[in-house]
Amino acid sequence: MTLFTDLNLDKKVLKAIAETGYDSPTPIQEGAIPPALEGKDVLGIAQTGTGKTAAFTLPMITLLGRGRARARMPRSLVLAPTRELAAQVAENFDTYAKYTKLTKALLIGGTSFKEQDLLIDKGVDVLIATPGRLLDHFERGKLILSDVKVMVVDEADRMLDMGFIPDIEEIFKKTPFTRQTLFFSATMAPEIERITNTFLSAPVKIEVARAATTNENIKQGVVMFKGSRRDRADSEKRKLLRALIDAEGDACSNAIIFCNRKSDVDIVAKSLKKYGYDAGAIHGDLDQSVRTRTLDGFRDNKLRFLVASDVAARGLDIPAVSHVFNFDVPSHAEDYVHRIGRTGRAGRSGVAIMICNPRDEKNLADVERLVAREIPRLENPTGSTGGAEAEDVKPAREEKPRRTRTRKPREEAKPEAEATPEVEAKAEAKPVEAEAAPKADAPQDKPKREQRSRGGRNRGGNNNRDGGGRHEKIVGMGDDTPAFIALSFDERAKT
Repeated sequence: MTLFTDLNLDKKVLKAIAETGYDSPTPIQEGAIPPALEGKDVLGIAQTGTGKTAAFTLPMITLLGRGRARARMPRSLVLAPTRELAAQVAENFDTYAKYTKLTKALLIGGTSFKEQDLLIDKGVDVLIATPGRLLDHFERGKLILSDVKVMVVDEADRMLDMGFIPDIEEIFKKTPFTRQTLFFSATMAPEIERITNTFLSAPVKIEVARAATTNENIKQGVVMFKGSRRDRADSEKRKLLRALIDAEGDACSNAIIFCNRKSDVDIVAKSLKKYGYDAGAIHGDLDQSVRTRTLDGFRDNKLRFLVASDVAARGLDIPAVSHVFNFDVPSHAEDYVHRIGRTGRAGRSGVAIMICNPRDEKNLADVERLVAREIPRLENPTGSTGGAEAEDVKPAREEKPRRTRTRKPREEAKPEAEATPEVEAKAEAKPVEAEAAPKADAPQDKPKREQRSRGGRNRGGNNNRDGGGRHEKIVGMGDDTPAFIALSFDERAKT
C-alpha cells in the first residue's frame, strides 16, 4: 500500500498531513501527485469525493517551497467555479501549508475589493479565485498573471455548465506559455476535451473511475410521486420529503436536500422549519456572508439539514454527510453524479434518495442512461399521493360558473298595430266620439328629440294604425302627436 511518505512531498507538508489523520493517498492522489511534482501537466478524471483537491494542493505547496512572490504577481493560480469551492480550496491550503511561509489570497464575489487589493499588493504565492472576480481585478489593473508557474482548473465540467469556458480561455491566454497546468474534472465533455488539447502540453492522464460513475458505497433509490391535484402537488411533495426523512430515523444524522430552482430552496427550507426540522438554505442569490455562515453551521453539525441549489453540488468537502435527498430530478444528468457525491465520501457509506414527478421521468431516464444502471424504485411511505395537510395547503376555492357576456339580440320591431289584450280592452271601452276628439291632456313638454324620433318612426306610412284613424288626412304623424300640432293640420285640411 502506498503512503504519503512515498510520494516525495515536502517534510513540512507531510507533517501537516499526519496531523489530519491521513496516511494513505486516494487513487487520484496517488496517480496525480508524482507527475505533478515532476512539473508535468496533469489531466485528472475522477468522480466527486475522491480527494481531487488534495491531489493538486499537496504538490503545489511542495513546488512553491522555494522562491518569493512579488506585488500583484501571484506565483500560482487556482480557478474554481463557485465561491464555496474556492473557499474550500483556501481551507485546504491553510491546513496543509501551515508549517510553510507561503501566502494566499481568495478572490470571490460578495466580499470587499479593497481587502482583496491589499492582499494582492503585498504579493501572494497562491491566488484562489472564481473566474469572474479574477477578470474584474485584472481589468482594473490590480493583477499581473505573467509570473504564474502553476495553474489549476478545478471542477472543469462545472465551469462548462456555468458558462465560464470563455473566461477560462481568456485567463489561459494571460498566463505564461511555460506554466504547468493541472486540470481536474469528474466528467469529460467534448468542450473540455478541446480545451485540454489546446492549453495542456502532453498531459499525464489519470482516470481512476469511468467518467460519470457513482460511488458503490452509496445506496440509491427513487420514489415515483404523483400529486392528487395540481394545486396540492407541491405541498404533498414536501410532505413526502418529511416522510422519507422520518423513515430513515436516526440513520439520517444530517442531509443535503437539492432543489433545481432557487425559489424552491427557500420554500422547502421554510417548510422544514415549520414542522420542526433544523434546516437552512443556500443558493446563489443569498449574500456571501449568509452562505458562509449556513455552510459552516452544517459542517460543524449545528445544522442538520442543508437545502441547496446546485451551487453546493460540486466539490464541497463535508465528509460526514449521511444522506442526500434530491427533491427534484436534476435537469442535467451529470449533476446527479455530483449531488449524490456529497455522501459516501472517504470510504464511508451513504444514502441517496430522489423524488420523481411524472414530468421528470425523461430526466430520470437520462440519469439512468448516464450512470448505466437502473435506480431502484422505493415505496412511497405516504401512499400514492402526499396527502396534503390543511395547514400546509390552502383549501381550493369552489368553482363558480363563469359569467359569460352575451350580446342581447336586437329586438325585432314589433308592429305597433299589435296591441296587448289589456290595451285592446281599454280601446274598446272608450266611446267612439272620444277617438275623433284631439287629446287635450297630451304631454306638451316632451323633449324635441323624443318627439322627432317618435314622429319619424313611421314616415311614409299611414298614421291610422288601427284601421279607423282619428285624422285620416294627416300623413306622417304618429299616434302621440301633440294636440296643437294636430289642430294646425286640421285647420289646413278645412281650407
